[in-house]
Amino acid sequence: MNLAQAAEKFQVAGRLVMITPTGRGNVNDTYLAIFRTTFSEERVILQRINRRVFAHPEWIMENMRVLTEHVHRRLEAEADAADRVWQLPRVIPARDGRDYYLDEDGEYWRAITLIGSAKSYETSQNAEHAMEAGTVLGQFHRLISDLEPGRLHDTLPGFHVTPLYLEKYDATLATDEAQARLDHSVEARRLRRFVEERRELAKVLETARSQGCLSVRLIHGDPKISNIMIDDFTGQGISIVDLDTVKPGLIHYDFGDALRSICNREGEDALTLSRVVFDVDLCEAFVRGYMEYARDFLTAEDRRYLYESIRLIAFELGLRFFQDYLAGNVYFKVRAPEQNLNRARVQFRLCESIEARESMIRRVLAAY
Repeated sequence: MNLAQAAEKFQVAGRLVMITPTGRGNVNDTYLAIFRTTFSEERVILQRINRRVFAHPEWIMENMRVLTEHVHRRLEAEADAADRVWQLPRVIPARDGRDYYLDEDGEYWRAITLIGSAKSYETSQNAEHAMEAGTVLGQFHRLISDLEPGRLHDTLPGFHVTPLYLEKYDATLATDEAQARLDHSVEARRLRRFVEERRELAKVLETARSQGCLSVRLIHGDPKISNIMIDDFTGQGISIVDLDTVKPGLIHYDFGDALRSICNREGEDALTLSRVVFDVDLCEAFVRGYMEYARDFLTAEDRRYLYESIRLIAFELGLRFFQDYLAGNVYFKVRAPEQNLNRARVQFRLCESIEARESMIRRVLAAY
């Protein structure tokens, strides 16, 4: 099925006049579709859901509908007192009434509304941008804090459970393909030593959860800076997008992942490791914005593990990139064979920078 045929399977008014690739996501194929009538224009996001990553695309769409309907109800009830117009994408039904369209090749397609007059950025622009990102994530966590986690499917079992990534890494490490890559790369062998030195770090949050210190809530799952939408006119954060990974989990993974993304100005594909530094000023700005909305539902135990979440998530993502490189680049999209190796280098360097700034980061967290 071609793109135009897929786009026309959804309940969007008007005639399709253009469809073009958009975004830089590593998983799904994403397109901007423009429909026009004689008096209006509607822009929507069309996506083909990656079945290699998501075994049950229909669960993703059910989750998205439950989540967005819940959040939209809360936003509408609070709109008069809000300091801005908060938004979240809406699922556009297919013409047969389902939340998705299943084509003759077994591919799942979905359409969602576009957050207009707003943009996202690949890296932090300044402290104000970091604060707005924190504000958006804190508001999102607050809005879903009263939604029972059991109402959503776990669409990615093991996602953001770091010990499981370590197990997968160990299994990959035992393969001939991985050994061949290690034999031919000094840098890959250096990264293997980095992992070995931090094995105990992998279980810190899951141990706290098993001991009852941390509770399972709903999480976004991928709150990196490029998923935060900033209003073109006011400069305020107004939405968080890419809701595929919303699922039950520990909000610490969200907190750490957001800071991992925001406080590394060089981005995930940096080529000069010496410039990869965890920016504590951006951390302070993010935490200030986040706590404005999140402090009421965070417990003392939640706060106790915030630093560990920041350190852990950089290690976790680096581990995932490294494992995927050793496995032959089967999960993350790459433009070059060594891209995942470089991505791993960047995250491990960021982890080292976080460790070197532990006392400063802890002071920031204690201040709010």
